[in-house]
Amino acid sequence: MAMRMGKRVVLVGPHRPLEIWERPIPAPGAGAVVVRVEMSGVCGTDLHLWRGEVPLPYPVTLGHEGIAILEELGAGVTTDYAGTPIKTGDRVYWQPVRQCNRCYYCTVEKDFSLCENLFGELFRNAEEPPSSCYAEYCSLPPGMAFYRVPEDTPSEALIAFGCAMPTVLQGLERLGGIRTNQSVVVQGCGPVGLAAAMMARFSGARQVIVIGAPARRLAIARRLGASATIDLETTAEPERVQQVRDLTGGRGAEVVIEAAGHLPAFTEGLKLAAKNGRYLIIGLWSAPGTVPLEPRYLNNNNLRIIGNALAQPQHLYGAIQVARAHHHELPMAEAVTHRFALAEAQRALEAVARLETVKGVIIPNQREVHG
Repeated sequence: MAMRMGKRVVLVGPHRPLEIWERPIPAPGAGAVVVRVEMSGVCGTDLHLWRGEVPLPYPVTLGHEGIAILEELGAGVTTDYAGTPIKTGDRVYWQPVRQCNRCYYCTVEKDFSLCENLFGELFRNAEEPPSSCYAEYCSLPPGMAFYRVPEDTPSEALIAFGCAMPTVLQGLERLGGIRTNQSVVVQGCGPVGLAAAMMARFSGARQVIVIGAPARRLAIARRLGASATIDLETTAEPERVQQVRDLTGGRGAEVVIEAAGHLPAFTEGLKLAAKNGRYLIIGLWSAPGTVPLEPRYLNNNNLRIIGNALAQPQHLYGAIQVARAHHHELPMAEAVTHRFALAEAQRALEAVARLETVKGVIIPNQREVHG
């Protein structure tokens, strides 16, 4: 039987054109699976990686938001990582990392998102069979959690929020949740901001104010749960702060969620929070730099700042449940606005950089796709 071959998108260095490599995909060993990628989410983090803002052991295969079809199951694989029976042909959703279970954060803190060996797993050499999903086929080794996508859940409704929804779900846990009738401000209206706005709505927030751009994304934010939006392109910071104060009885928001991924949003977010407010930082994972901060302001206003890095397997499972429960009532799938072929991955990143997309996806089994 001939060896299965598969193409993958490889980042060979910062600001260098993405390359398409074709390599063998071996049959899965015990406990592993091989999947055929249906669609891959194009994340803003991929753009940051291409720009070299996160050091990488080049060359690496890109892509960390994947929905795929089970192609071949290794010995002993009969269920997904939630115990749901699986078979070839089922769709699955996975995160291309796995906990090492040999570090303090895996075994003592029980916080997989801080695993000390996480990046070695996520950014393996591109010559190895990829678990990263800008590829035709992926090989998921034992211990890499994947979950079956129910037949009644459209792939687009799930991939539209890619890694954003799991990250928001973990962030809200760290925040301690949003209480009924609180005011929430979300900075940013990309997939992370849209997921945050939607979950704030489900939490019973009195109002959900989304700050962002362009107008196309703000329109989706209103359909997904925002009660008010503020256009970043037509306002300056003092105006935005005043608008939030006007909408919240002069106090500011009890919860502010940074989902913008841009450094200036941090200092602005502090001004949007009410006294006793909580500020959740989600989007700055790959945004290097520093900002001026007066600690006295935090002290005297009883502000709490909560960071959140990545997500854990249970949050991917939770994201599937959110999509399954709400895709009928909310236009989740409509957030997928652009589709690209594997060979168009460079164009996909450029579209993200220009804010053309709400959510772009790569569809590896098509040779020519028009956004």
